[in-house]
Formats: sequence, C-alpha cells, structure tokens
Amino acid sequence: MKKIGILLVALVLASCSAVRVQYDYDRTADFSAYATYNYYADMDTGLSELDRKRLIKAIDFNLRDKGIRLSEEPDILIDIKSRSYTGVQRNTVGVGIGGSGRNVGGGVNIGIPMRNSKLEREVQIDFVDSQKEALIWQAIAVSSFYENSSPEVREQKFLQLVAKAFSKYPPKK
Repeated sequence: MKKIGILLVALVLASCSAVRVQYDYDRTADFSAYATYNYYADMDTGLSELDRKRLIKAIDFNLRDKGIRLSEEPDILIDIKSRSYTGVQRNTVGVGIGGSGRNVGGGVNIGIPMRNSKLEREVQIDFVDSQKEALIWQAIAVSSFYENSSPEVREQKFLQLVAKAFSKYPPKK
C-alpha cells in the first residue's frame, strides 16, 4: 500500500511539470520543401539573454536532428515570443473514510479544495516561409518553471519544451 502511495505522488508531481502544446499549420504548405532555417534578426523573445540562448540551442538541436540546417539564405524564418504568468491550480484532495462488514458498507469522500498559484511560461514558435512571408507552422508550448532554477535545470526544461513542441513537425497530412 505504501508503494502505491509513493507511485501516486510521483505521478501527480510528474503531471504538474508536463509541457502542454498546441499546434497549427498551413495545410497547403509543402513541408518537404523546407530544408533550411534561420531566425528573425529583431526577435523580441521576452526571455533573458541566457534563456534566449538556451532556447535557440534547443531549437537548433531539434531541427538538426530532423535534417533541417541553419542557413544564411533560409527557407524558413523562425520567430519566438514568450511570456511568463501566474497560473492557478484548481486541485482537490479527496479524503475517504469507509468500512464494511456483514453486507454493510459505507463511505464518505470530502473534497478539500487546494488553490495555489504557480509560475508558467508560454513559448510561441512561428515558422514563416521566407519567400512568401507567410506563417506555415506554429507551436505554443506552456510549462511551469521556477525563476530560481539552476542553469542546468533551465537548459533541461527548454530541451523538454522544444522536443515536445517539435514532436509534431513536420505535420502529417
């Protein structure tokens, strides 16, 4: 029973730090034609300079892994925007009491609301066709984070966020 409790706590903690991603794309775009990329020179990412470098490093790693290379004459221009905000968790903890005996059973479940806020970061990654200047793919990823995290934790968080965001690129039509 104790092992089940520990497993349950671990699952709850893991789900709290999950990255949530929304995708959208231009259904008429030929994604097989896009082999190179670069970033807009005037991006205002909303991140610190160090976090900006970490995010770009994670994007470079993922795109390189997909066979798309950085170029001075890119097929895709990437724009990054982000914002931090305080999200509200609306979890409840159920406390149950029950008993049974000779065909008699009963139980009580009390929901204790727990409202606490957490810091979340939303990162929007836009892929723009450099020739048509048209948005062809977009991912918006949301993840919780802590401002006082170590550089190693921040780097891992960005790697996780970008990997989840790029898991659906290129889109399957």
